Amino acid sequence: MYSLLLALIYLAFISLGLPDSLLGSAWPAMHHSLDIPVSYMGAVSMVISGGTVISSLLSDRMTKRFGTGVVTVTSVFLTAAALLGFSFSGRFWHLVIFAVPYGLGAGAIDAALNNYVALHYASRHMSWLHCFWGVGTIVSPFIMSYALKSSVWNTGYRMVSFIQFGIALALLVTLPLWKAGRAQEKGAETESGAKGVLRIKGVPRILIGFFAYCSAESTAMYWASTYMVEVKGIPSRQAAGFAALFFIGITIGRFLSGFIANRLGDRRMILLGTVILSCGILLLPITAGTSVLSLAGFVILGLGCAPIYPCIIHSTPDNFGAENSGAIIGIQMAGAYVGMTFVPPLFGLIGNHVGFWIFPLYLALFIAVMICMTEATFRVTRRGKEK
Repeated sequence: MYSLLLALIYLAFISLGLPDSLLGSAWPAMHHSLDIPVSYMGAVSMVISGGTVISSLLSDRMTKRFGTGVVTVTSVFLTAAALLGFSFSGRFWHLVIFAVPYGLGAGAIDAALNNYVALHYASRHMSWLHCFWGVGTIVSPFIMSYALKSSVWNTGYRMVSFIQFGIALALLVTLPLWKAGRAQEKGAETESGAKGVLRIKGVPRILIGFFAYCSAESTAMYWASTYMVEVKGIPSRQAAGFAALFFIGITIGRFLSGFIANRLGDRRMILLGTVILSCGILLLPITAGTSVLSLAGFVILGLGCAPIYPCIIHSTPDNFGAENSGAIIGIQMAGAYVGMTFVPPLFGLIGNHVGFWIFPLYLALFIAVMICMTEATFRVTRRGKEK
């Protein structure tokens, strides 16, 4: 039962990753089909992000009332319905409407499952959980590519929505398996809520650190191609493919991290990841010879990023108590989506005025904030345990 439930959780996280890379891969065809400016994708992604922030903040309350299983099943059905709505959209405002349930469903899944795995499973399982998110992000662009070659973008969304409905049905049928952890979820309830946990020592630091990390990761995801074109002079078609190196690095890194996470522990894994991604950042601006070192830098950057997100999340119950983890992880997810929404566009503005050569320095700044804040958190919580 333990292994079967874990497999279902991994399946649910694939469903979380599937839509995440779908909009970007489909948008070049979508904006032409709908006869709207290419910049309108920002409005759609902002609505999605707004929904994820709201549902992340509410996830702790919903999970304690209905249980992780019910929240997960409902959220997957919600995202599946939203994707199906996208597939039938013929106007821009249709996309905006369906972006609301899309965001609400995604945020609830993310926060609820991260907290559940942090409470019930080992650190290696958290790394593999986020590895399966990477699998979802890699698969959906291939589905959209197939749809665009044989039909239209609507078909790609429809195909992914059907996969989502299939996953939702599988989760619904196996809903009784989640009851094993239901008692612990109720027992971990705290009256402090989101406002109360912010007064716990170390919580503001870890929230800032997590925000900084997610800001750096999302900036790397969105601007890798542009950096290679504008700074390295690589043709745009090649750069688009090379940008996938970062995603591949993260996915492989999270798979490999699972084999050593339990042995090293969350804190050491975060430090190890920081050292590796710092090496990747240092390789990016090297101009000697070809661009091979820069391309290797993006792979190493992804490998270094791999353990940080899951280990920060997994350390939450141990640092702050199981009774507070749900509320804290919900706020972490909300902060992550805020960073993903606003920090990459900020880099775009800076890049336009200063130059895109600043990309490695921009990443280094956020990573420095992240490691300072996470280390400060571990020191504070360790002192609290020793008293």
